[in-house]
Amino acid sequence: MSFRLACADFTFPLLSHDNSLDVIAMLGFEGVDIGLFEGRSHLHPSKEFANPAAARTLKQKTQDRGLKVADVFLQMDPDFVPLAINHPEASRRAKARDWFQRTLEYAANCESPHVTALPGANFEGESEADSIARSCDELAWRVEESKSAGIVFGTEAHVGSVVPTPDKALALVEAVPGLTLTLDYTHFTRAGLPDSAVEPLLAHASHFHVRGACEGRLQCAFKDNAIDYNRILELMNAKSYSGYVGVEYVWIDWEHCNEVDNLSETILFRDFIRSRTH
Repeated sequence: MSFRLACADFTFPLLSHDNSLDVIAMLGFEGVDIGLFEGRSHLHPSKEFANPAAARTLKQKTQDRGLKVADVFLQMDPDFVPLAINHPEASRRAKARDWFQRTLEYAANCESPHVTALPGANFEGESEADSIARSCDELAWRVEESKSAGIVFGTEAHVGSVVPTPDKALALVEAVPGLTLTLDYTHFTRAGLPDSAVEPLLAHASHFHVRGACEGRLQCAFKDNAIDYNRILELMNAKSYSGYVGVEYVWIDWEHCNEVDNLSETILFRDFIRSRTH
């Protein structure tokens, strides 16, 4: 089996963005996952979108280092809720759509084949069913916009989202024709769920995140990891998975995600995946 490996640029936030790309290239990754995270990454979407040359500059920087952009991940606010795609306020949903369209243009200009966005949140004062229904409407619109742009769109079920469990994530993807997943087991492992509960989602994955996790920890060291990535890679190979496998350690003061050595853990997972490919 053989997989294309990517590393997130937001794994190394204390470096400049150029140096982060340097490190990813030196580590021998083929791709880079770009974080467009407002307020908490190298590249803030508000600033990138204001610069018509930004995406082409990024494309040149990655090409100069022998890298390809594997995914562009849009997050509009450090908090999941204020600009969630399914926010009850129409003006906020409109802004989320506008920024998504700009993200598609940005991804096309830096030749990314894939875009990721979050699926939305639950809101006080309304039923979960209503929140999910709006998410379905918004995700269906994003699927069609992405298709028109020739880009694959995946959403990431995550801690604190409208779909925090595998069964809810599966129901969501089945309710929205054409929707795929940027799949990250760690959000479910943290909750104590076994890998077997997440496996049905593999059939819908278009991008895949790898890092260590265990019950109670969204991110942990390789030695403490409870996810059977060997089995997962075998299943992905059997399903002819063709997307990138992105090693995605983060360094933020949330969910204890600043308590491991990102460089060392990235190398350990890189070598683990390489050892199981041929």
